[in-house]
This record gives sequence, C-alpha cells and structure tokens, in this order.
Amino acid sequence: MTREHPDETGDIVRTPVLDAAAVETLLAAAVAAPSIHNTQPWRFRMDPDTWTLEIRTAPERSLPLTDPEGRAQHVSVGAAVFNLRLAAARLGRRPQVRLLPDPGRPELLATLHLTGPAVPDTDHAREPDLYGAIARRHTSRLPFTGRPVPEPVVAAMTGAAHTEGARMQVPDIIETRRLLRLTAVAETRNHAHPARTAETRTWINAPAAHSPYGIPLAALGPPDAAGRMPVRDFTGPLPAPRLPALRFERHAQVGLLWTAHDRPEDWLRAGQALQRVLLTATAHGVRTSMLHQAMEWPDLRAAMSGPRRRCRPQLLIRFGYGPDGGRTPRASGEAATT
Repeated sequence: MTREHPDETGDIVRTPVLDAAAVETLLAAAVAAPSIHNTQPWRFRMDPDTWTLEIRTAPERSLPLTDPEGRAQHVSVGAAVFNLRLAAARLGRRPQVRLLPDPGRPELLATLHLTGPAVPDTDHAREPDLYGAIARRHTSRLPFTGRPVPEPVVAAMTGAAHTEGARMQVPDIIETRRLLRLTAVAETRNHAHPARTAETRTWINAPAAHSPYGIPLAALGPPDAAGRMPVRDFTGPLPAPRLPALRFERHAQVGLLWTAHDRPEDWLRAGQALQRVLLTATAHGVRTSMLHQAMEWPDLRAAMSGPRRRCRPQLLIRFGYGPDGGRTPRASGEAATT
C-alpha cells in the first residue's frame, strides 16, 4: 500500500505504508516476549505512515517493591524490542532502533523505525530461525533431566549475548552452587517480606481468571524435594493448590547474564541479549527458566558478580532438557497499543 502526499516542491509522491497485517505481525511478536511475573510492562504506539513504532512503559504494571528502579521492566521491554527486530526482518524491512530517544520523555524507552529493504546478514546466516522460535519459547519451571547441553549449543547461547553487547558466563559446578545459594538467600528474604510476597501474589491467577497478564497457577512449578534449586514461591504462605515436591537436576546448568555498565540503556540491551539467548536455546530444543530473586536485593546482586570487575548482573538463566511446562497468557497486540 502507498500514500500519496506532496513533497516540499509540491510534487505528488507515493510513500509505502504499513498495512494492518504487518502491524499485527510486529505487535504479536512484541507481546510474546518474556517479562518479570508476566506483567507485560509495555505499550506501543504505531505510526503506519512513517513506519515508526514507539515502545513505552506501562506504569500500572510495574512492581514498586520487587523492581523499584524499573531495571527488570527495562529488561522486559528490551526483550520485546528484540522480537520486534526479528519481526521487522521477517517483513523484509530493516529495523532502526533508538534507545531512550527523548530525555524529556522517560516513559519512551525505544523507537523502532522500519527503513528500506532488509539486507541479508551474512554474519548470522547460519543461525537457527530465531523468529520461528518466538512462538515456541516459554519458561519451564519444571525439573530438567540433567542431561548436559552440548558445548556447541552453550557457545551459541553465549555468543548470542555477546552479539547484543552483553555477556553470559556459564560457571563451573562450584560457582554454580554459589550463585544458587545467593538466589536461595534472596528467595528466603522475599518469603519473609509480607509486602513483597503480597505484590508477587497479585500476579498469580486462579484457573478461571482468564487474565491476559500474570501467571496462571497451572504454569507454576513444584518445589525441589532436595532443596537445591531455589525456585520462586509465588503463592507465599496463603493456602493454594501446590504441586508435590519433585527432585530437580543435581547439577544445574546456568548462565549469568551481565553487562559492563548499569544504566537504563544497558538494561534495555540486556533485555535484547536475554531474548536472543532464550530464542537461540529454544531453536536448539533447550528449555529455559529465569532465576531473578537475587537481582531484587542490592547486596545479593552485587555478590553475584563475584571477583569480576565491571560486572553488573542482570539475570540468572537456568537451562537444560525437559518438559515444556505451562504457558502464560498474553494480551493482544491491539490491547497493548495506545
């Protein structure tokens, strides 16, 4: 489709515009991104004439206690931005992303402008179909088998983080246990904090709720019978249907996603790196889940970096082979637009 309009000389020119199907493709990919507690803390505003999409925060879906600085919110939006980039390329357009483009509008986290035809990326021509993995990717909070993920796949995941300007360190067994212990300390603190527990619980949905936000009870995972895996307890002390405890993998494989700096733009880049890692894992048949608890306490987050200098931890990713786990709902792209 094209739009006719006069240029600066008065001549009539035709400019292509996005049709409804293309906009739907973009937004469907964006809302499929992961977000903390499935809050989906984004809003989109599309100008089909200029081929520009604005991505803003949704303050009503923030977590003041869990995420007071909005870091996790930025990471979530960054993941949506990466999906938008993939969808734009699928539409044959070249996405031009600007992070935090307007200092006077802090709620505007990014813009995505679709420019000319996409140029084949020969550097990533051998990558798996990441766009096709968008619909298949979701968090699995269930035990994994313990079968190690092969080194070439792990290398592809760490390379995915590096491509987006972040790093993913895959620690040895001793360091993995240290990171899981810090995560367990954070989980204990969260559980002992009534206000934080209540905030988390508001994002858990009963089976008949049919909410497009939050996590259904059916998508929650069981506790680890051996107590080694610090899975998040979303329901807290209130009585609620719970899965029986199961034994998780003895030797967990995890990746610590980090950036060299800790500014809002770094959080957005970390979100794009996170999504590239998750989609790379999905494309290789690897399941993933996120362990974010230690990032919610400044002292524990700092301790996660260990002796590494200029390491700003953003997320701990658990990965391996195992069952799908329950899916979480999504609001429609139309509902996420302003």
